Formats: sequence, structure tokens, C-alpha cells
Amino acid sequence: MKMGGGALKAKGKPANPINEEIDGKEYKELRIIGPDGEAVGIMQRAEAQAFADSKNLDLVLIAPQGNPPVARVMDYGKFRFEQTKKEKAQRSAQKQIELKEVRLSLNIDQNDLNTKIAHANSFLEKGDKVKVTIRFKGREVTHVSLGEKLMERFAEGCAELGTPEKSPKLEGRNFTVMMQPKNKKQ
Repeated sequence: MKMGGGALKAKGKPANPINEEIDGKEYKELRIIGPDGEAVGIMQRAEAQAFADSKNLDLVLIAPQGNPPVARVMDYGKFRFEQTKKEKAQRSAQKQIELKEVRLSLNIDQNDLNTKIAHANSFLEKGDKVKVTIRFKGREVTHVSLGEKLMERFAEGCAELGTPEKSPKLEGRNFTVMMQPKNKKQ
């Protein structure tokens, strides 16, 4: 197959040196694994390269720390393609959890509160975390107990789909709580 350079690591050294990139001075003898995964044996570097050439495949250094180092005869282009395909599948399988925020005021009307609860429930249903914030304006900050009651009503409205991570806390003029979605298994 005779591929050009291998995948590069951060310092310019190939991640898996292939073919002529395998230094003959450093790696005189190599333990060779064939294209089907069977152990071929220990060969000199030049002999191993000739073996790979005869199969029309690449000689790839797999375990340079081995004694003797291990090289495999394979189609390097296909190998890299399969690796990138696996990495892409793993990235797409990960769920990105977003943080959504719902802001309330101390003197919110019941219908407005129900609307905010519905928004929070839709976020929780999608698997996102919700940060609920009550902003105190002016002298409202002296009535933290009213904020606690409002937060309890909000938490009861979201109880089916989410639970508070911690108890609500006052940070300056903001009273906040983080709601996390309940596990679907429960």
C-alpha cells in the first residue's frame, strides 16, 4: 500500500511510524504480526519491510516499548479511516448537557409562574439543567422567606421531571437553585 507519513503527535514524531519512518538503527529486530493478526515471528527491519511489500501492505510500529518492538503488517489507510470513524461515533454518542436559565421575580403572578414552570419542564425533559433565579429588587431583599416559598412552589411544579441539586442559596440580590433532570430509569 505504501502510505506517506503517519499521524503526527504533538512534537512532530509520528504516533505510529510506518514503513521507512521506522528507524533501522533504533529498531533492528521487530516482532511481526501478520495482516490476519497471526504472529509471524521476529525479523530484521529490512526483512520485515520486504515481507510487508510482498503483501502490498504497510509495516506499522505498534508497540515500540516491547522487547523486541512489535510491528504489524496492515493497510494503514484503512486503519486510520476506521479509527476516525470510531472517534466520530464516540463524539456523536456523547450528550451535551446545556444550562438553561429561568428568571423569576418575587411578585410574579400565578399564570406567569405556571408558564415559567412549563418552560423549565421542557428544558428538563430534553435533559438540560435549569438554573432558577429570583431577583430581588430594592427592599425585596429583606423578604428572603418569600423567595424561599416561591422557590418551593417552583420546585413542586417541576418535581415530575427534575430535582434540585442543592438547597437554594442567596448570592447578593439573586436567590438561585440548580435543577437537574431526573433519570429516565426511575
